[in-house]
Amino acid sequence: MHNDKHFSAKSSASNTQTALRFITCGSVDDGKSTLIGRLLVDTKAVLQDHLAGVQRSGETDLALLTDGLSAEREQGITIDVAYRYFNTEARKFIIGDAPGHEQYTRNMVTAASSADAAVVLVDAIKLDWANPDLQLLPQTRRHSLLVNLLRVPSIVFAINKLDAVADATVAYKNIAGALNKFAQEAGITVTAMVPVSALKGWNVVDKENNGQPDWCGYTGPSLLSILEDLPVTPAETDVAFSFPVQWVEKFHDSGVTTQGRRVFWGRVATGSIEPGQTVKVFPSGQTAVVSQVLSATRQPQGKAAGHSAGIVLDREVDVSRGDWILAAEGAPEGQRQLNTTIAWMDDEPLVAGRLYWALHGHRWVKVKVQRVVHRLNVNTLAEEEATELAPNAIGHVTLALQEPLVTLPFAQSRILGALVLVDTASHKTSGAVLVN
Repeated sequence: MHNDKHFSAKSSASNTQTALRFITCGSVDDGKSTLIGRLLVDTKAVLQDHLAGVQRSGETDLALLTDGLSAEREQGITIDVAYRYFNTEARKFIIGDAPGHEQYTRNMVTAASSADAAVVLVDAIKLDWANPDLQLLPQTRRHSLLVNLLRVPSIVFAINKLDAVADATVAYKNIAGALNKFAQEAGITVTAMVPVSALKGWNVVDKENNGQPDWCGYTGPSLLSILEDLPVTPAETDVAFSFPVQWVEKFHDSGVTTQGRRVFWGRVATGSIEPGQTVKVFPSGQTAVVSQVLSATRQPQGKAAGHSAGIVLDREVDVSRGDWILAAEGAPEGQRQLNTTIAWMDDEPLVAGRLYWALHGHRWVKVKVQRVVHRLNVNTLAEEEATELAPNAIGHVTLALQEPLVTLPFAQSRILGALVLVDTASHKTSGAVLVN
């Protein structure tokens, strides 16, 4: 299967005006940094003098354009997530170059959690490409499973270095077959599959493939054309209204509201809000009616998920930073215990009994680790018996909360279903939490 179909049906309805945030991931040395360098150079996002600074023995080393940390350049690997910006006539892009090493899984999880799409790079020359039953690299499987677990909406497989194999058509067919089989077993929806040579620039920005129009037997669009058509993550408008309060503006700060009432500022997390709606405040449980919804420029207008807003209520209600304003009907109830999937980022392992701060929206609560239920094998997502989570491990963990939080399963809401655990002593981010 060549996945040659274009996405015109999907993209006509989707929002492609907004910048697309995508990450590149895959195994070490699969050519992620080179691919990004190629995108930047071929879309003319890099100045000539910058290009002159990344020469190695007379050749432009595209990977050096993105490996920004000196430690990365010295070791020739990517450690942290480097963000790069470029645009075409059709669209703006924000790329996160995620590291390939297993010990930097935490960095990859951070980048994926806010991405609209993931380009998983697969290196043809590392695989037994002539074998129809070839095995994929563990890191290809791991990253594909992780971006799927983190609900990255679009997953694109780019099979790279096909310029360096003896028979590119056979290699592409066998590798694409192995990827489709793996994706089917893992329940991953593949948006597109494309053969590329990041080094030569074939099929990356242009369809120029060494003069072969159907190189590898592939007749679909180039990688950039695919990215130009992908939808951004849809706002969560089908869930009941929720709004984490970020800042309370007292009326004497501005004098904007005719009623002399306070404005509650933040970003609408889910649903939408209009004047006249009845809302309740969490955790106090008090209800009120929305009298005004203000835009960032203080124009009265209704607001949907993903947009910042100022909310004025019809009566004085006690609301502080960290509280949530929720739909009076249909909003989730507060939970004191959560079954979660945690990507562990701390150097100290996660063990039962430890206390952490949890940040959900702008609300901080104390959390106790009740039990480590399973560790997920990051290469297969099989559940294994475990009593702790080591750094970069992922597992199922039960958390007990000192105060309730309003959450939804992460499968329903990427915002209400995610929290961050913070070490109470060092204040370091310890874990990324997805509510099951």
